[in-house]
Amino acid sequence: MVEPAITPDTIADHGLTEEEYDRIVELLGRPPNHLELGIFSVMWSEHCSYKSSKSHLGKFPTEGPHIVQGPGENAGIVDIGDGLALVFKIESHNHPSFIEPFQGAATGVGGILRDIFTMGARPLASLNSLRFGPLQIPKNRYLMEGVVAGIAAYGNCIGVPTVGGEIHFSEVYNGNPLVNVFNVGLTRHDRIFRGRADGAGNAVMYVGSKTGRDGIHGATMASEDFDETSEERRPTVQVGDPFTEKLLLEACLEVMEENLIVGIQDMGAAGLTCSTSEMASRGNTGITVDLARVPRREEGMSPYEIMLSESQERMLLVAKPGQEERVREVFARWNLDCVAVGEVTDDGLLRVTDDGRPLAAIPAVALTEHAPVYERPLAPPDDLAERQSLDLDRVYIPEDCSAVLLELLASPSIANKEWVWRQYDHMVRINTVVLPGSDAAVIRLPGTAKGVAMSLDGNGRWCWLDPREGGKRAVAEAARNVVCAGARPLAITNCLNFGNPERPSTMWAFAEVVEGMAEACEALGTPVTGGNVSFYNETLGTAVYPTPVVGVVGLLEDVSKHLTQWFKDEGDAVVLLGPASEELGGSEYLAVVHGLVRGRPSIDLGLERSVHELILKAAGEGLLKSAHDVSDGGLAVALAEAGFQPSGHPLGCSISLRVETRPDAALFGEGPSRVVVSCIPDNVQRLQGLAEEGRVPFTLLGTVGGEDLTVSGPDGKPLISVAASEAKRSWEESLPGLFERPQERDFDR
Repeated sequence: MVEPAITPDTIADHGLTEEEYDRIVELLGRPPNHLELGIFSVMWSEHCSYKSSKSHLGKFPTEGPHIVQGPGENAGIVDIGDGLALVFKIESHNHPSFIEPFQGAATGVGGILRDIFTMGARPLASLNSLRFGPLQIPKNRYLMEGVVAGIAAYGNCIGVPTVGGEIHFSEVYNGNPLVNVFNVGLTRHDRIFRGRADGAGNAVMYVGSKTGRDGIHGATMASEDFDETSEERRPTVQVGDPFTEKLLLEACLEVMEENLIVGIQDMGAAGLTCSTSEMASRGNTGITVDLARVPRREEGMSPYEIMLSESQERMLLVAKPGQEERVREVFARWNLDCVAVGEVTDDGLLRVTDDGRPLAAIPAVALTEHAPVYERPLAPPDDLAERQSLDLDRVYIPEDCSAVLLELLASPSIANKEWVWRQYDHMVRINTVVLPGSDAAVIRLPGTAKGVAMSLDGNGRWCWLDPREGGKRAVAEAARNVVCAGARPLAITNCLNFGNPERPSTMWAFAEVVEGMAEACEALGTPVTGGNVSFYNETLGTAVYPTPVVGVVGLLEDVSKHLTQWFKDEGDAVVLLGPASEELGGSEYLAVVHGLVRGRPSIDLGLERSVHELILKAAGEGLLKSAHDVSDGGLAVALAEAGFQPSGHPLGCSISLRVETRPDAALFGEGPSRVVVSCIPDNVQRLQGLAEEGRVPFTLLGTVGGEDLTVSGPDGKPLISVAASEAKRSWEESLPGLFERPQERDFDR
């Protein structure tokens, strides 16, 4: 086979700049061959190297009393006592899901599951965070249907429950849907494994599915903007097989339980290239791999294709000396390929051969530690002052706030998502305690009394208006959701979705979001264990909102003491813990009712921490029957949602509200650090005392009960009066109604 020439066009086609190519020549001491160029191109892609974000990510706090493993491995780990640990991570599969929504989303689920069981943990539950354009556009309905079906198909088939998440809609996601997937698993401290290649002479073993041509240059595709030709890139999207992954999961956990291996790594982005180079780099060793031994499902694959393929359901492991045959026996019993394709060396090189013929020799650290790191120019957008200016004197006050409430409840970002989560098997393995729909998902930890609460949250609109404050609020709200389940937040993972980092305004927003998130993590005691950065979420020059998605895990020592967001009994008191905020900036109300995305959100992190501690203390004393975060749609929506019990007739409530300025601001403003709770009347005094001790504003709002949701102003006149059943109907019927229309195939662009 004739080796392709390395020309300026070849270099550019590999997503490398002239300066980066010169750096490669310097590191190698010679020009690279075509295979080596391909290896560098994927490892130095934005997706793998984080070359635009690395200098900022170091600002995150990464240490804490519960942290076992922080950033740098396949997933983060936190200690939960009794020799147990939670392993969790979030990843993005945005670009593949736009090109091929079913497989893009499905393989995103498969990838995050492998990140978890690579660390020695059995996956327990998944969440997802999704963003789409308005569903009135047929293309967006097609994308959402495909993504949801892909998530459902993979998770349901492998037997890992999908227990919750979030979905938002906006025009800015028309050309760039966001598909972020999260998983949490459980392991023991003595069964934690890492992606390291240790021990010169140890066998490097390829396990799992055979290698094909799917997914080649998927990592570089994820590091580029989209244009009119993007849908032609379907060959760069991997194809998943959840049934094979189930076999792989069980086989990997079995060799881990028998302590047969030194290290293990998923062949995810950049496939065999990434797993070999990263394992060698972490171990300060080298790896020699012989491509002639790699199992293949297609004829005539070139070394370039084998090294860069992103075929799914594959792992690379390093066996302990003398345990190679037992490893083969385990994988054979699960009907999986298991082949020794190389060995660990002590020379620090990634060597690629074909039946002994040298093909490539690259220092492993050149691919990982020596990847370029850029300090991209930062500049706020020219229209920032315009975005943040909000003259409420020019915003009319609706005459009928009851109609506004019904309109907000029907808004797809707020409306009931049961149409989505009913497609997921959320009860498989029977550990799910709180079904999808509450502020946080809760699962019991098998064999213990403990439970884990988890939540994903993010609001791109806030970050578009003020990225630093938006970053703070993303962390605060995700943590608050977990607190509302009665669990103490332990740590976070994050997925940072942004546009083109070569634009100074994008990098300014990124830097500001990271600063805000870091400040919130410090204030709330939730260090970062890792995550994912997804840049180039941009089509034809239009970028998504800066969209950080924050995943939080929290611990319940006694899962039976969990809370949910729903009112329980008539006659219970309804209380607002937190300020009576009337902040309208960046609200769903302004966007839906007035067509405005304006304002400047803010948050007091000290008050936020106090609210968390108050709720946890009150929950620990058994004072609360429910707790619900005030978020999208403000207080009125939170009160309505609290009455929408998962089964049975909705509960109304009678509320008296103090209004300082505008009634719409009091009803629909989205100020932070607020939680609606319910309790028996006898507990109100004790709850108020705890609030005063913690310096948290306390407002007795009213009482649960009746057929109607009624909110009255200071003069006793109703601001809102709507039948609870009518409110629930608006909330329940909106999303399914959008998918009942004929599915046009001539998609609107």
